[in-house]
Amino acid sequence: MKAYFDKLKGTSLPPPKAGWQEIIWATVGSGVAMSLIGLLHARYIAATGWPLLIAPFGASAVLVFGAFRSPLAQPRNVIGGHVISALVGVTVYQLIGGGNEAITIGLAVSLAIGLMHMTGTLHPPGGATAFVAVAGGKSIYSLGYWYILNPCLAGSILMVLIALCVNNIPPRQRYPLFW
Repeated sequence: MKAYFDKLKGTSLPPPKAGWQEIIWATVGSGVAMSLIGLLHARYIAATGWPLLIAPFGASAVLVFGAFRSPLAQPRNVIGGHVISALVGVTVYQLIGGGNEAITIGLAVSLAIGLMHMTGTLHPPGGATAFVAVAGGKSIYSLGYWYILNPCLAGSILMVLIALCVNNIPPRQRYPLFW
């Protein structure tokens, strides 16, 4: 039992804080990305009634701009993680329905994590994407499988495209590390 609790102490120091230049670029990049996707969302939802912006993209912005060196922030993970999680979430909702959110949320998020792991596309905000698919309400449910393409695929591609532009402006930064 003591060995178990000893694990909770950790084994190393936290990583060093980011430098000022990296902090500024993360702030600017995430602001540009979220604002641009938000503006497109406002115009797109007014024209079509379909959203382009979902809450999980805020968490993706943290990774893509604030932790861009992380394997979890690479384009394959961002796009694949959202798309796979959306597919899982919509499928769970279609098969089970919204009668018992506790079951559908648990099933959708856990299956999304498993599938992201199996495909090498683990992206933590993907768990929230699956969550939204089963608990997002009528506006999300009405999209059905379109939820995968819009907002999930379209929004994650926009996020990555903006990250490719902004994250490579500073000479010492490089994004992506892999595709």
